[in-house]
Order: sequence, then structure tokens, then C-alpha cells
Amino acid sequence: MALALLAQPRRPLAAVGRFYGSGVYALYYNGDFESYLPIANTEHPIYVGKADPADPAAKTPADQGDKLAKRLDDHRKSITKAQEHPTGTLRLADFECRFLVVQSGWQTAAEDYLIDLYKPVWNNETSICYGFGKHGDAAETRTNQRSPWDTLHPGRPWADNSLLQDAKTPNLICREITEHLTLNPPLTTIEAVFERFIEEMRQT
Repeated sequence: MALALLAQPRRPLAAVGRFYGSGVYALYYNGDFESYLPIANTEHPIYVGKADPADPAAKTPADQGDKLAKRLDDHRKSITKAQEHPTGTLRLADFECRFLVVQSGWQTAAEDYLIDLYKPVWNNETSICYGFGKHGDAAETRTNQRSPWDTLHPGRPWADNSLLQDAKTPNLICREITEHLTLNPPLTTIEAVFERFIEEMRQT
């Protein structure tokens, strides 16, 4: 599934429309935010994720619902909020995505593999610039600490609360991103990704 995802065309995140299906996806950054330059305009995603089907037993994309399209639209909205903020740290035009509709139940394993492969800086699992996939519709979301993603890229209304404290300072987040990308060099080309696939499939 990870290989099949790589075979999908990259599309502007702003232009993804409605479609049926659940599955996995990857977001790619093409901008000039300094901390992200090592992965900008490369094949290394800044974030990967999944969308679960509306019905765990769904057999067809229509039965799965439009969960994957809605998840990508949620991300589009989050980045747009950061773009509209006075600091303007992100631009929606700088983001592309790949997505793959998969059989119900397979999306979790695919996401786990992709996170382990790429270790994207926006995924919670890297513990660096986490919080991008967070929704602001729960009461506890408004009472805890501000996520590093919302600290570095302000604009989402539920994080714009003077009573919230930053989980990390912007300087610390940027330093951790640089250290992470140094310790885990990005897979910048499709050839590098294929080579990593082959390495991981070899039996010792």
C-alpha cells in the first residue's frame, strides 16, 4: 500500500474535491519556511495520515463514505487558517498531497508503516511539531496546552486563547525539527524511497 500510494499523482491540496473512500494519504511541502527547507520540493512528506471508513465492514468506497476527502479538507482548512493569520507562516499553495483508497481495515497498518518510514515532522509520533491533526471541537481541547503546531503556525481559532500555554517555544520546535531531520535524513527522491522499500524487504 505504501508503494501504491507513491504511484498516485501529487495533487494541490487546495484542489482536492469530494470523492468516496477511506484510506491513507501524504502531504508534501513546497514552500520556504526555513525549518522545512530540507524536505521542501522533495518526495518526503511533512505529514501522513489515515481516514477510517464510516462503517468498519464497508466493502466499497461508497460504503466507506467520503472520509478521506473530508480529512484532506480538514487539513486544507487548518493550513488556510495559518495563511490568513497576520504572521502568515504557511501558504496553501505550497502543499500537495497523495491519497489512496484502501480496503476497510488496512488503513491503520498502512499509516503505521508510512509513519515509521518517513518519520514526518508534523506527526504526533515524532513528538516534535505535533498537533496538526487535532480538532478543536472538544471541551478538553480548549483547556490544555497549545500544541507545537499551533504555536509555530497560529490561526486556528480554538488555539487562539490567551489562557493556553505553549507546550514548546517556537525556538525549541524549530531546533528539534532541525535535529530530527539531521538524524533522519529525508528521502528526497522517488529513487531513494524505492531503495528504502527494497532495503526493508530484504531478509537478513
